[in-house]
Amino acid sequence: MSAIRRSPGPTAAEAFTFGIATTLTGVLAVVVALVWLDMLTLAGAFASLLVGLPLAALFAACLLSVWLGYNKDATDVALS
Repeated sequence: MSAIRRSPGPTAAEAFTFGIATTLTGVLAVVVALVWLDMLTLAGAFASLLVGLPLAALFAACLLSVWLGYNKDATDVALS
């Protein structure tokens, strides 16, 4: 018997968007706080945002896609 697979709905899309926005806002807030507390220079903040934001977005997107059911495996690929 094959497994029943349902595609994620609009609520999952909203949760994905909210999760990505929250992650990026959090990273930006941490970097701003570190600059404000003089623990990070402006050049360091720019470099960390240049590297950190894409990595945080990628990590969050991977976690959210699995959690919300967007992940696919090899059996979901239709060969034509």
